[in-house]
Order: sequence, then C-alpha cells, then structure tokens
Amino acid sequence: MAVNRMSRRGFLKSMGTVAAAAALAERVPMPRVARATSATAGKLRFGVQTAPQHVTYRDLLPVWQEADELGFETAFVFDHFIPIYSDPSGPCLEGWTLLSALAAQTKQVRVGVLVTSNTYRNPAVLAKMAATVDHVSQGRLILGMGAGWFELEHTAYNIPFSTVGGRARRLGEALEVIKLLFTQEKSTYAGKYYQLKDAPFEPKTVQKPHPPILIGGQGPKLILPVIARHANIWHLRVRDADLEGIKQLGAKFDAICRQVGRDPAEVEKAVSLRSAQLTRAAEEVRRQIQALADVGIRHFILSLSPTDRKLLGRFAKEIMPAFRET
Repeated sequence: MAVNRMSRRGFLKSMGTVAAAAALAERVPMPRVARATSATAGKLRFGVQTAPQHVTYRDLLPVWQEADELGFETAFVFDHFIPIYSDPSGPCLEGWTLLSALAAQTKQVRVGVLVTSNTYRNPAVLAKMAATVDHVSQGRLILGMGAGWFELEHTAYNIPFSTVGGRARRLGEALEVIKLLFTQEKSTYAGKYYQLKDAPFEPKTVQKPHPPILIGGQGPKLILPVIARHANIWHLRVRDADLEGIKQLGAKFDAICRQVGRDPAEVEKAVSLRSAQLTRAAEEVRRQIQALADVGIRHFILSLSPTDRKLLGRFAKEIMPAFRET
C-alpha cells in the first residue's frame, strides 16, 4: 500500500500550526519556582533536541548526559509514534516515557518534549504524566505543548484529526485544564472539548505554580494568541537570514501579548538550529547567533542526531563561551 510521505519543506510549513513548551531563564534550588524570562535581556540559553527515531535508548542516553555535563540548559525529545523525517515504517521511541528515563539519568539540564501533540492524550492524563516527570527530575521539567500536525500519524492510529482551527482551540482549552489541575485542590471545567468534575490532582508539581510552558508556531490568528496567553517560551521556526521577518513577527507577537494583558518580556523567544547551520566555521556560527539575539532570540536549541556528539562538544567549546556572562 502506498504511504504518504511528508517532505522537509512540508514539515516546516506545517509547524506554523504547531504549539510547543516553556522554560525558565535560571536554575533555582529545590523547590523550583517558575519564573518569567525576559525576551530582550539576560544571557542566552542553549539546548539540544535529539529525535528518538532510528535510534535506541543506549544511543540517546550518553548524548543527554554529555549535554548535561557540558552545561547546556535544556534538552528535548519529540512526540511522535513513527519517524517524521524518513520512512515512517522505521523505529521510533515514545517521547514521554523516554523523557522520564532520560530525566532520571541527568542532573542539571532542564528536560522536555518539543513538542507534545495535544491530540494524542487527554490533557488530564498528560498533566499527571508531566507532574510525574517533574518529580523524577526534581523540578527540571519544561512542559512543551503543541496543537498537533502530523496527519499521517493520526490516520495510522485512528486518532481524531481536526481542522487547524479546531486543533488550536483544543490546545487552548487543554492548557486551561492543565493549569487548573496543577494549581487547584479540586478542579471543575466545562469546555467545548474537555471537561472536569471535582477532579483531584496530587501530588502537585515540584515547580510552582507549575512547570514552565513552551509553545511554538507562527499562525497570527490561531496559535499566537494561545502562546501569548499561556507560554513562558515561544519556539518559532525561522529561515536562515530572514532577520527582518523575525523582527516583524516578534513585533506582531508582542502586540498580541499586550492585547491579552501579558508583558511581552515574560515570554522568551527560542529557535532551533539545524546541523547544516552548526557545521559552518565557528566565527560564522557565532555571528549568526548574535544576529538572532539582536532581534530578540534568547534560547537556541541544537537539532542533532546521536551521531553528532563531536558537533555537540565543538559547540560547547567554541560557541557557547562567547555568550556566557562573565
């Protein structure tokens, strides 16, 4: 039977409808407390994302432990059941159970899923999963949330797949549900898509009032308002040299934040850097990061495979020190 494959270009285009997870600017002692991060000031942060496809747990664990030891602030997996960059019949580990295992084997790095598809799990179930990982990691979870986009995956597993607008509205409700459960002794919620009735929730998360939330995407009418209301970090997809486009998009987002009563400085702006970008000369990579920082990006996430460990070490040695506060 023929299988529909999504191209890299199609994947990136689809990410405009995705919503993703939030993080803190600083590590704080236990118990951890979620703090807002300035989008325009403060040191830059660096993270890594390893896609758990065509790899084993034994492949991934040493990469995460090395990133932890090298001083990366964040580390992420993705949330898919089949590979998204290659043949979908290949092996792919489940993100949240994998995250719990990796969290238990690291010490300092903040951990998360970039991003969790809201379509795959009831938000109350996801909230319980997230609270558990926050305890396993002793308060290092970043709750990455997204609207969901990979239609082939939904079709294969008979998971309902709504319109772009329907998925965005479900995401907004899911975040309201999750926040209630994280902060209330018992929660009641009567939404169009989700409901709670005197729902207890214990234990609460280690981080108070809840783990930081990261959401990503660019859709100005549907996703950006959700991000503006709920995110501590906004993860956006950018083209290499489109600094003016990033600046304009950032200004649009800041205006939406003000419309919904949020200070734009509370939301850290984050981007991913691909391997092709990272293999350039160190001076060029530093110049690119500085240019992005100058238009408001504060969090840079390296999208790597486990075979890129040399690249991980090179980045930590030749790039990160130039942006560390002295």
